Amino acid sequence: MKIKSPRDFWAGLMFIAFGLFFLLVAQFNYQMGSAVRMGPGYFPSVLGAILAVLGGIVLFNSFLIAGTPVPKFHFRPVIFVLISGLAFAYLLKPLGLVLATIALVFISAYGGHEFRWKEVAILSAVLVIFSVVVFVKGLTLPFPICPSFVEICPIR
Repeated sequence: MKIKSPRDFWAGLMFIAFGLFFLLVAQFNYQMGSAVRMGPGYFPSVLGAILAVLGGIVLFNSFLIAGTPVPKFHFRPVIFVLISGLAFAYLLKPLGLVLATIALVFISAYGGHEFRWKEVAILSAVLVIFSVVVFVKGLTLPFPICPSFVEICPIR
């Protein structure tokens, strides 16, 4: 049989692999229970089975329906997003939420195809305001807002 849609073929294999993985982990590590009295392994087992079945359908259709080939994989965005997450984690305590968020946005945006200073600066400002309002003020999480070396911080 010839694969007519490589993208669907690999997506179907991925769905089947993830579905079977979660199905097996749930089966061997948690109690199933029954439909009336569900155990902790019931829901992940059902979801894993559904994902594996949907993956089988997508895989089967890849042999019947013509589709587009798999595009070339770009490593640059993945690498810069990972680096930005690590930079945020390491910079949060010494530099505070504001500067760590700005670093996160600028580093991850640099991994994209188009990098515009103005757009990234606006995005980082909006994300900083949102983060401070939601996480520090709304949820009262103990994130440092300003760098630890700044004595007076206007936002408390």
